[in-house]
Amino acid sequence: MNFDDFRCMSFRRDGRVLHATLARPDSLNAFDDAMYHEFERFVFEVARDDASHVIVLSGAGKAFSAGGDIEQMQLLVDEPQRMYTEPGAAKRLINNFLDIPQPVIAKINGAAMGLGATLALFCDISFAANHAKIADPHVKVGFVAGDGGAVIWPQLIGYARAKQYLLTGDAITGDEAAKIGLVNFAHPAEELDAAVDVFAQRLANGARRAVQWTKATINVGLKQLAASTMDAGMAYETLSNHTRDHAEAVAAFRARRAPDFGGN
Repeated sequence: MNFDDFRCMSFRRDGRVLHATLARPDSLNAFDDAMYHEFERFVFEVARDDASHVIVLSGAGKAFSAGGDIEQMQLLVDEPQRMYTEPGAAKRLINNFLDIPQPVIAKINGAAMGLGATLALFCDISFAANHAKIADPHVKVGFVAGDGGAVIWPQLIGYARAKQYLLTGDAITGDEAAKIGLVNFAHPAEELDAAVDVFAQRLANGARRAVQWTKATINVGLKQLAASTMDAGMAYETLSNHTRDHAEAVAAFRARRAPDFGGN
């Protein structure tokens, strides 16, 4: 795998473990068009990278990923026809992510919001810093949580709790997330790297094909669920892009004020 021309991600190898880092720290690793397309490319190429037996996904700086880029949201409000390609792209990304043969470990070093949280939670094993905030705040910007959150949160913490967090957009700390099963492990920030490294090397030193094919078997049901749920979720998210509440929320976020939702 050639890493030289990636601009929004950085990489390092530790033996058989590939550390992949979202690298837009000035924007809290938010996903603009460039980051999204580069991450799509990474997902496609790393699946064919024979040198990588385990992948660790993390974020540069103080966040894992802030999720959607607010300027990208404004562009979609101004030019809503751009949204029409989003449903297929989002479904393809999640399906391809689940098809990565190597186990993927999320190292949630800081805030994981929206799409950032979705990708972290779709990883096979998740470690979070105790202080890290995890949330899917789509509703807070007048958006439907259609890009995967409505799929994975209920599978991890049940429908009642998932509705609590997805309908409010409230955040949960890494420590709290581990207690309810949203993530596997939580550690103090200064211990996170070491804990992830130990687990990653344990997987890398295991029976490679047995690990990969066990993951593939487990993911069969999750892929079926994602395929069916995301069609509806992204259709509703596309509709919500046309609402006044979403436009108001984006404008309010950019102006650093509270949104005034009118219900439309």
